[in-house]
Amino acid sequence: MTVEVPGRAVLSRPLSVPLIGGLVGALPLVVAAQPGVGLRDTTFWLQLVVACYAGVRLSAMVLSGRRRLIQGAFWLFGYLAMGIAPLAQSVLGRDPTPVLGPRGDTEMATVLVLCGMVAFDVGALLARHRPPTRRVRRPAARVHRGRLYLLVALAYVASALLIVRLGGPEVFFTSRQEISSTLNEATGGGAGDAGGEAGNALLRGFGTVPAMLALLFLTRWLVTSRAARRSPAVLLPWAGLIVVNTIVNNPISNPRYWFLTVLFALLFTVFPRSPVMYRAALALGVVIALLIFPFTDRFRYDEDGRQPVETDALLEPLVVKDYDQVNMLANTITFAGDGNGHSYGEQVAGAALFWVPRSMWEDKPQDTGFLVGGWMGTNSANLSSPLWAELWLDFGGLGMTVGFLAVGYFAARTDRRYVTRTVDDPSPGNVLAVVVPVLAGYSFILLRGSLLQASGRIGIAVLCVLLVTTLRDDPRARLR
Repeated sequence: MTVEVPGRAVLSRPLSVPLIGGLVGALPLVVAAQPGVGLRDTTFWLQLVVACYAGVRLSAMVLSGRRRLIQGAFWLFGYLAMGIAPLAQSVLGRDPTPVLGPRGDTEMATVLVLCGMVAFDVGALLARHRPPTRRVRRPAARVHRGRLYLLVALAYVASALLIVRLGGPEVFFTSRQEISSTLNEATGGGAGDAGGEAGNALLRGFGTVPAMLALLFLTRWLVTSRAARRSPAVLLPWAGLIVVNTIVNNPISNPRYWFLTVLFALLFTVFPRSPVMYRAALALGVVIALLIFPFTDRFRYDEDGRQPVETDALLEPLVVKDYDQVNMLANTITFAGDGNGHSYGEQVAGAALFWVPRSMWEDKPQDTGFLVGGWMGTNSANLSSPLWAELWLDFGGLGMTVGFLAVGYFAARTDRRYVTRTVDDPSPGNVLAVVVPVLAGYSFILLRGSLLQASGRIGIAVLCVLLVTTLRDDPRARLR
């Protein structure tokens, strides 16, 4: 087995310890010690335990000599969104989204969060120590050169269609509210029109996902091949895709979690074998999420609707709506207890079969966040539904735990295969070297939820990857 511990990684580890000790180790205690009107009850202490546990695991990911992209993304999200932010909200006694149930439901939600994290860890441990099996040599998935150019052409056409339908590139640098309004006018849909929402999602998905993936595959080709860096047939499409992605995938007109996916994937495609870059990305991710992420909400609305984030208190940026995941898990528990019960797989099935139109499936489940939000009395389409809530609503506490066990096992297996394949196979056409960074970045969206909202872009991405992938090692179709 190849052990990848480069000298740079060893030298940088001592420099990482003070940063991690301050941000990850001490931050939960600093947050807990802040003055506030919140209750210091059982829920508060459970939230402190969750924050410390996730902080320890995130520290282990950062200081590891191996790159664990998907596991690192899980613990970065868990530490910030499910640990530090709920703890800050509990200290201040403020909820970014109203919690309709009793305090006991928030306590139950915190317990479920901790159970999910422990189950994820157990799943990763099982993947690491799984019994040896007879290896079957499978052909490596590689990028087919001709199909890659087909994906590039598809990206240009789909993105151009999106730009034209919205009235030109300038719309993409206004606000997300303006983009949504223009899309509704272009597709003939409204805020409550399911068909219009589906059309908007399809148009945006095809206008953004192929452009991102085509850019990543070409970037991988350029990074790993000197011949490609001298070829106009690679450089010119790549340069054009830089411009296209700057328009359709910029942080102004897109949800911040999607831009984070693009940034995360591009970073690890450009630096595929650098533990130092991996370590810096996770460590700086904490800083960016705490100091920058809440303030980018100003791009969501136009000038009249923008509400600046108040910064009178140290913890104020952590009580914004982006960090309502534990609140929505508590509301999901109250929703089920209010006579709605569990859905026994319907919500997950609706997400998996997102492509089936409602005209063919009349009882197709609604988006979970929208469903619980409607019960709460709000028609906001921006309520989160974290993976904990999705699995618990469908399968109960035991099913949720088993689900996170499987997620942890899959994450660890994929991370290990990614490290092995990128070390042993530095070829330009290595499909896994692009797919895993994309999956790691998109895991922030999957963890935040809801699954139905996240499924559309996943489906489009799968189609794009299948388009360019071949299992035949044809020299004529190989990237060189």
